Amino acid sequence: MMAAVSASDHSHQVILYEKNEKLGKKLFITGKGRCNITNNSPAEDLLKHVVRNPKFLYHAFYRYDSSCVMDFFEREGLSLKTERGNRVFPQSDHSSDVIKTLQKAMEKRKIEIHLHTEVKELVAEGGSCRGVLLKSGEYQEADCVIVATGGISYPSTGSTGDGYRFAEHTSHEVVQTYPSLVPFRVKEAYIREMQGLSLKNVVLKITRGKKCLFEEFGEMLFTHFGVSGPLVLSASSVLSGTGLEGIRAVIDLKPALSLQQLDERVLRDFASCPNSYFKNSLKKLLPAKMIPVAAALSKIPEEKKINGITKGERIRLVSLLKEFPFTIEGLCSYQEAIITRGGVSVKDINPATMESKKVKGLFFAGEVLDLDARTGGYNLQIAWSTGYLAGMSVS
Repeated sequence: MMAAVSASDHSHQVILYEKNEKLGKKLFITGKGRCNITNNSPAEDLLKHVVRNPKFLYHAFYRYDSSCVMDFFEREGLSLKTERGNRVFPQSDHSSDVIKTLQKAMEKRKIEIHLHTEVKELVAEGGSCRGVLLKSGEYQEADCVIVATGGISYPSTGSTGDGYRFAEHTSHEVVQTYPSLVPFRVKEAYIREMQGLSLKNVVLKITRGKKCLFEEFGEMLFTHFGVSGPLVLSASSVLSGTGLEGIRAVIDLKPALSLQQLDERVLRDFASCPNSYFKNSLKKLLPAKMIPVAAALSKIPEEKKINGITKGERIRLVSLLKEFPFTIEGLCSYQEAIITRGGVSVKDINPATMESKKVKGLFFAGEVLDLDARTGGYNLQIAWSTGYLAGMSVS
């Protein structure tokens, strides 16, 4: 949709083919239905949050950064707001308003929109793209074609890998794909016992041997199969496509306190109620659902009196609070993945225009490319920036 608007604004007649019955099905579910449009940060900060091929996006991000995206939507009548972490949402908190804004922008520009219309293949001759062949058998001639089909995550929204097939049939390399920004399946039963518990202001740290792969402050959630939430989704972007051998994951439940400071805090709590049961002393430290788990992992009976807890037991508890462990068994599937890692190789694409280096007049934009970023509006910014650049570059 952004590519269509951009191409129209640069004096081109545009036809948009959408195989779904309506526009923006995947956009509708982003940000839990609120649609985190972008991240209100300068281009250099946006690039820092791109996991795959950030250098490729230099032209796109500097040509059309988050301020350009915000200006576009506000000019088209959508009120925006910026929340914690510079995440930008529609004022209404409804992703449907983002879709309506894009639809009206296209209608205003007289862009021809065809719903329920699936492209079967690209038509390329003599090193140039000549148009598309529709599934209906109809051929549509075109001077340029922009492929903006997304990846293969949430296939129910229409992301079924069509763009990868188009790319391969026109001799482009497609880098192996994996689900990314996805929850973790966890081995330990005690994690599932805490299903529904949300943790805020914690640090998730993932290591392999002495190497730290991920360490970030934020929020996470225990589920019936493992862990999810913003921290976990961001961590998955680092682990996606890699083996999980030797991976260690821990949660620092009290990141504001050093080990010594936390020990002193626990000592004070214990001193305030020496005749209480151990489980009662944890109420100020931990959520209720976590208390039985912490007691079991620290090997201190819940009914043990505080004045009977040894120094060794207390140290085990403090260590547990600073490094609460779990074992990642695997990443969830494309059905749960927000984005796809991998895709059309950026080596085959001109980063200044989004045009194919192999087929003239053929452009690729968005998630179909081997580009992905962490959560926070960065992946949609990739879509807006590459879509805009592709649209303005067609000739």
